[in-house]
Amino acid sequence: MRQYFLTTIILIVFSCNQVEINPEYRTFNIAEQFLNYRILYPKNFDNSKIYPLTLFLHGISERGDDNNLQLKYVDKVFLNQNNYNNYESIVIFPQAPIEDNWSSRLLTKNKIRQVFPENENPTKSLQLVIKLMDSLVNEDFIDNKRVYLSGLSNGAMGSFELLKNRPNMFASAVLICGGGNPEWAKYFAKTTPIWVAHGSDDDVVHPELSINMVKAIIKHGGSPKLTLYENVNHESWFNVFNDPNYLKWMFSFTKN
Repeated sequence: MRQYFLTTIILIVFSCNQVEINPEYRTFNIAEQFLNYRILYPKNFDNSKIYPLTLFLHGISERGDDNNLQLKYVDKVFLNQNNYNNYESIVIFPQAPIEDNWSSRLLTKNKIRQVFPENENPTKSLQLVIKLMDSLVNEDFIDNKRVYLSGLSNGAMGSFELLKNRPNMFASAVLICGGGNPEWAKYFAKTTPIWVAHGSDDDVVHPELSINMVKAIIKHGGSPKLTLYENVNHESWFNVFNDPNYLKWMFSFTKN
């Protein structure tokens, strides 16, 4: 009986120490357009203090209107209790509707399969993300020297495009199995530290797309980090998310 009693006490204390991490449901409305997103506040959020701001853009399969599917792969990263405690940040998870996406890329039938027009306007969804971020970085509780960007697949493509349009916004970016137009690199190569990751066997988004962006960043004076995962296909985000250096690297930068 005594052993059972002690075990019960331990379980109660343990459960009381656990905090449910559940990003709030939000909708950003502007000019009769709207964008669903989830926002994660740090523990004991206090709007009289300042916090880093992180944006994560999901992949093509997480589009929809449920304002939930965009957390499919990142729940074990940003909603992980240790990460939540150790990497304090306000985190934004927008969701693109099924009829749109984050990238202005054109699909082709060649080996690469995606082409990125140099001067195409951002998609409606990415334009809304840009406006949302513009509004958030002006909030008094946001440290605009510590704004971070990450995305996977279509979200990484949109992230490259976002960097082109807001080259001075982000302190760092981690972009996974994406791609973009190498000409965009001249806008952000010297302003934003970038970690590009890709699976070497990716047959959905060819790794050459990431490699070309890395070459362009170097050409224009940047010093990117590149990780190619051997014998990994498209889902290289699992490799990144399981790497303890993912958040550690991203949050290590502060803009001057």
